[in-house]
Amino acid sequence: MASGRSTGSTGTPRRPPAGGQRRAGTTSARGGRPPQRGKNPVAGARRRSSSGRSSGGGRQVPWLAIGAIVVVLALIGGIGWFLLARNSQVSPWRPSEDNKDPSLAIPGIATTTYEGQHHVLPTQRVAYDKTPPYGGPHDGYWAACNGQVYPQAVRNENMVHALEHGAVWIAYDPARITGAALDSLTAKVRGQNQMMISPYPGLDQPISLQSWGHQLKVADAADPRIDEFITSLRGNPNTYPEVGASCDALGPGQFDPQNPPPFDPPPYPKNALPMTYQGTSGSGGMGGTG
Repeated sequence: MASGRSTGSTGTPRRPPAGGQRRAGTTSARGGRPPQRGKNPVAGARRRSSSGRSSGGGRQVPWLAIGAIVVVLALIGGIGWFLLARNSQVSPWRPSEDNKDPSLAIPGIATTTYEGQHHVLPTQRVAYDKTPPYGGPHDGYWAACNGQVYPQAVRNENMVHALEHGAVWIAYDPARITGAALDSLTAKVRGQNQMMISPYPGLDQPISLQSWGHQLKVADAADPRIDEFITSLRGNPNTYPEVGASCDALGPGQFDPQNPPPFDPPPYPKNALPMTYQGTSGSGGMGGTG
């Protein structure tokens, strides 16, 4: 019977090669590394791609951190653009070194040059050249102008002194400005330094805005020129005489905002002082400095 074992030509069984000889592609059973299969370059690339690390020990790319930085920069850029767009709406009306009086570009603005610090006594009147007045001789005591809302008309001479301190005065005709329109104007004044508002019976326009040497009359409380006037002239150091002067109330015996001197409308009496009057020394207790 034939044997299942392969034989050579002599019929003797073949033995494995001697210990020092082995087939190519194999390792020795002693002290050698285990056999390795052939490397697949495609699989290796997948492993490097999925782990983010190359077989050569390179650093992992921090994609999450980079993405977060990009998002933050985009948010900062968007916020900056929004603020720039918003500020550009009012920046033309803010005083600057290159544009010291932006109000001159407001349609309908009226301007007159007046000298400051010419005072009259509390019992004297001035024959003002404008209605409402916005410059000229004035009482030695200023009207409180730190966001003051006057429910009744106030003496001209005290209100003009507040303009000399950098205030904006909103005067309105109480017969035509009421309700929501009056609320809108009041909201621009309340709590704002160098601002005051009062009724002014008999105005030729429903609303008149005054700062020292400047006036603007409008018919509608929603007119955008109101905000342009306020932004341009409230506390603008280039347009009023007494920069840094106070708007705080002086109190009883001087000027009490709870009981101010009453409004005395035109026509002016014959003894009213002219616009050229140079002032009374010490008038109102303030001399020539208030």
